[in-house]
Amino acid sequence: MVKTGFPTIHFYDQDFVDLYDRTWAWLEDFWARGTKKNGLESRFFCYPSSETVNQFDACLSTFFLVYSNKVYPASPSLDNFYAKQEESGAIRGEYNIASGKAVLTDENPEGAAPPLFSYAEYNLYHKEGNKKRLKEVMPILEKYFDWLETTFKDDTGMYSVPFAALYMPNAPRTQAKYPVDFNTQQAINALYMSAIGDVLNDKEMSFKYKRHYFSLKTRINSQMWDSETGFYHDLDENQQRLPQKTIAGFWPLLAEIPNEDRANSMIDHLKNPSTFGLENPFPTLSADDPDFSEEGEGCRGSVVPAFTFMVVKGLEKFARYELARECAIRHLYYMLDTLHPEGKEKGNIYEAYAPRRDGPAKWTGNPDYPRPLYLAYAALSAVTLMIENIIGLYISLPRKTVDWIIPTLEIMGIEGLSLKRNMITILSNKSGRGWEIRLESEKLYYFTINILSERKKKTLPIPSGKCSMLIDKL
Repeated sequence: MVKTGFPTIHFYDQDFVDLYDRTWAWLEDFWARGTKKNGLESRFFCYPSSETVNQFDACLSTFFLVYSNKVYPASPSLDNFYAKQEESGAIRGEYNIASGKAVLTDENPEGAAPPLFSYAEYNLYHKEGNKKRLKEVMPILEKYFDWLETTFKDDTGMYSVPFAALYMPNAPRTQAKYPVDFNTQQAINALYMSAIGDVLNDKEMSFKYKRHYFSLKTRINSQMWDSETGFYHDLDENQQRLPQKTIAGFWPLLAEIPNEDRANSMIDHLKNPSTFGLENPFPTLSADDPDFSEEGEGCRGSVVPAFTFMVVKGLEKFARYELARECAIRHLYYMLDTLHPEGKEKGNIYEAYAPRRDGPAKWTGNPDYPRPLYLAYAALSAVTLMIENIIGLYISLPRKTVDWIIPTLEIMGIEGLSLKRNMITILSNKSGRGWEIRLESEKLYYFTINILSERKKKTLPIPSGKCSMLIDKL
């Protein structure tokens, strides 16, 4: 099923492995070609029936394409948008593929979109190790940051964007003037711009964006946090908190905005079956909201893999690896049950799922929702969460490090993962001598094994060639 060239994963549930393999095979159909007329890259990731390229999808796609061993390129999806930057610094959320022109609507006249380029670029750097690229894209990102500030930031110091810019269709958030997600995404943008400044050894740049980050962090904490609900909320035009608890309120975890106590309150919601701790983690609207729908109804309860990915990555920031893994596994089981339904019904994977039963979400009067095989979202679960959270591998090429964080030892691992020009294999197995980890590499790197249940953590230099370690001897 899967083309050769991709890393192979090993896991005790073969269905997970099959979904991972099939996702790489499906991705073969998700490529479009640029022309002189549209000014887009020669080959880029795109949903087959789409007439536009979408900025949110482009950023998200890089998080799974980096694991393709360069069979599929990750960066052209971003470069499409950089090439379209206007004199003002503007980069619009969507461009028409046929004409290459920006798609601007009455609902979103400036074409705003979640500003996640720097987050995507920082992740690309750690997976591909291309520092030169960071130098090249940083001037574009700085101009874009300035445009966002002059266009959407008002006297309150907060950002106000149209509802259409939030990519949460049908969510009960139309009264939100200052959305918690966009403001937090801009804080994430500043946080990673500062981190890129550190990589480039540009102290001035690092300090400048750190200041932006802390300014937004302070405002989000002081105005959007509600101590009674233990949650971050949108603000209306009078800067009053709106009552709805939506998945958007978890973006601050990813931005490292809450302190430990506030993070604990938010994480309690992720475990609470009355709010977000549903069978399929996590609904787009809190289950105790009067507008919550068991069918999903767009973002009134649907489980959207892009947002589940965001929450899992937020849990990682607060070292909740076991909960992150457990939720990723539960989410993947729902994807699998929808792909292999009982009876004669044909299965698939989707853009959004029902929160408490198998199958896709539904939206009354909108038969096109959710889109089947929408890999911009679904591959985040099938590939990225599978490698990073279920198997538990965290890789940094510039640091030459691989961290393996696992709750408990199981038969699993990855084989033939390319770290630039270094193919590595990491597999755990039980032998007569106890639990053993087999490693294979073409170059030296540093391997950290962290077994949470046994409180064992060890960092070792892994030489080129094959070697193995016995866990009992650590």
